[in-house]
Amino acid sequence: MPRLVDDNMEQHRIAGGNFGFTGARIDHLGATEYTLVDIDVDVTGSVCDFADELRKMLVTAVTACKKSPRSDNLLVRVALFSTSLGIRELHGFKPLSEINPDDYPQFDPCGGTNLFDANYTGIGALVDYGSQLATNDFLVNAIHFGITDGDNNSSLATPRMIAQKVAEARKGEKLESILTILIGINADGMADPYGPNAGKTISQLLEEYKADAELDRYINAGDATPGKLAKLAAFVSRSVSSQSQALGTGGPSQQIDPTI
Repeated sequence: MPRLVDDNMEQHRIAGGNFGFTGARIDHLGATEYTLVDIDVDVTGSVCDFADELRKMLVTAVTACKKSPRSDNLLVRVALFSTSLGIRELHGFKPLSEINPDDYPQFDPCGGTNLFDANYTGIGALVDYGSQLATNDFLVNAIHFGITDGDNNSSLATPRMIAQKVAEARKGEKLESILTILIGINADGMADPYGPNAGKTISQLLEEYKADAELDRYINAGDATPGKLAKLAAFVSRSVSSQSQALGTGGPSQQIDPTI
């Protein structure tokens, strides 16, 4: 049973685990169809050198979504993750009109990479909240972005658990479609030379994770330069718009770029 957080938001537990999320009260929603958007951003210690640009990317991406002709049909959740921070929602699923991205706090990078936990929570939130909306006669699809510069090194969730959540979304026929996109930044560096993945790049490990978790796409966004992060922001907003425009067609967007 969801727990009331404030007059417009409720707290939910994801079935089968101790992870949770928040979402707008269903009786607060004014449209009849929605695209759910989940954005999970890595704020581990390794992003220190480009933390301000990474925040700017996030602000720019969410702000750009407000310009979409389907902006009234988007419910957006944004979360930051690291082992020090845990999984911190900047906000749960909210109508864009109620979100001011300029209010997002400055990033304070620290800790290791709990990537699996963050992605499991984000995708689980899409599945569970989307199912509730569908049960209440809303037409719903979803898109997930996991943005990281490192391989997972501390999580309770596993790629198999994530794959099961993705399968649940597709077999349950509650969501019209779901797209799951893993994005690597600064991912061409080598993994720990003394660990079990010595000799592999972070990008190679993320490719392996994408396959194990049965995510739709892995995209290497390149170095974390201002120019590349600006392109990443544009990619996120375009992808959200494309997925939202696909709602009602019976399938996912076919227009999302394969590269950034």
